[in-house]
Amino acid sequence: MPGYVIHLAIAEKYLEKNKKENYDEFIDGVIYPDETDNKYKTHYWNEMRSVNLSNFFKENKLDTSFNRGYFLHLLTDYLFYNKYIEYWSTDIYTDYDLLNPYLLKKYHVKLPSKIKKYVHVAEQGKSLKILSKEVVDKFIEDLSNLDLEHIKEEIMKAPKEWTKVRPLKEP
Repeated sequence: MPGYVIHLAIAEKYLEKNKKENYDEFIDGVIYPDETDNKYKTHYWNEMRSVNLSNFFKENKLDTSFNRGYFLHLLTDYLFYNKYIEYWSTDIYTDYDLLNPYLLKKYHVKLPSKIKKYVHVAEQGKSLKILSKEVVDKFIEDLSNLDLEHIKEEIMKAPKEWTKVRPLKEP
């Protein structure tokens, strides 16, 4: 799953384009799934620890800023692994920490106080191993442009298509 700062950068860009949202409620929805120890429940994970987006809609609607933020978080997790990254390694966590200062500044991310202790910054000067700024910037831009209602309709029409998981390569 992407780190908090990637989720919040997407949220900031999305909120720039969707002024109708209640900022605080949307941000609370974006960070909610990672604030708990029971990520199986909050991420609607299947047995492969992949987000089951259609299960989210069995319990929720896109009727509040919180729920739209929550859905954007789950969609971010799903698309990150299935469309944007090719390799998996625990090095990705160091990459998040290396990218955090860049993302915080570029996207004017405001860290909610309740998650500040979970956001880390790695010693700068190290090289990224899995991610690149270009891939993460494209991901943030693409996700911030999504029409959440349209994606919901696509998921409900073909839920099995949205449970497929692309295997990632080892670096």
